[in-house]
Amino acid sequence: MNQALQAAMTEAGETAESLAAQTGVDPKTAARWISPGRVPQPRRRVAVAAILGRDINDLWPDVLKRREPQWLRKWVDWEREAVALRWFEHAWVPGLLQTEAYARATLAHNLLAPGEIEERVASRSERSAILFSIKPVQLVAVIDVMVLRRPMKSHPAAMKEQLAHLAEMAELPHIQILVVGEDAGLYPGLQGGFILGTLGDGSVVAHLDHQVRAQVVDQAEDLVNLQQTWEAIRGEAFSRKQSLSLIKEAAQTWT
Repeated sequence: MNQALQAAMTEAGETAESLAAQTGVDPKTAARWISPGRVPQPRRRVAVAAILGRDINDLWPDVLKRREPQWLRKWVDWEREAVALRWFEHAWVPGLLQTEAYARATLAHNLLAPGEIEERVASRSERSAILFSIKPVQLVAVIDVMVLRRPMKSHPAAMKEQLAHLAEMAELPHIQILVVGEDAGLYPGLQGGFILGTLGDGSVVAHLDHQVRAQVVDQAEDLVNLQQTWEAIRGEAFSRKQSLSLIKEAAQTWT
């Protein structure tokens, strides 16, 4: 049992039902938060901590545990320092915007052990906390339309939940999710996804994901090329409003 959370709830006069009502989740979901190892999504953690008047790390100290693979940590450190992220994906929903079910389904095809999959899923969930902090990172994500349509044969329900979550996130003021339609034909983004992170001092660092591991890019010439590619990709994308409509329409096609 998460005794710190239980004690804070008792002191504040809150129950699983009252927390559920205030955070927009099912009471059964809120009740599970007291169980060992069950941690709410980042934005729920922020909300619960505010309701209870406690620090997030006091209620869930394990969230500080580094779960990402060693080879990804350099990028995650930059990601946490970034004030803005520009993220393009042609095959997947960007990691910070993934639901746990979607993340688990995508990782299940990577020949990972079950325990390692759960560590990676937890890592992705915890990384998304930067979207819900007091001063959240500004995110512009561009995705190929096939990300909305590519079937996950053994997990159709995960796609419906994922796209509903994507639509919800796209309506937040600090998040833009843009879609490149099939009419764009062949465009530079089809060479692979990447992320551009802008730091507080205005400098830029990039991330490329390969079959084996991630690569941090900080060479000036490479960064110029990636930023030019970004502008070309964004130029092919629909507007924010059009993209949101496409996401919502796609969500209705999954059952």
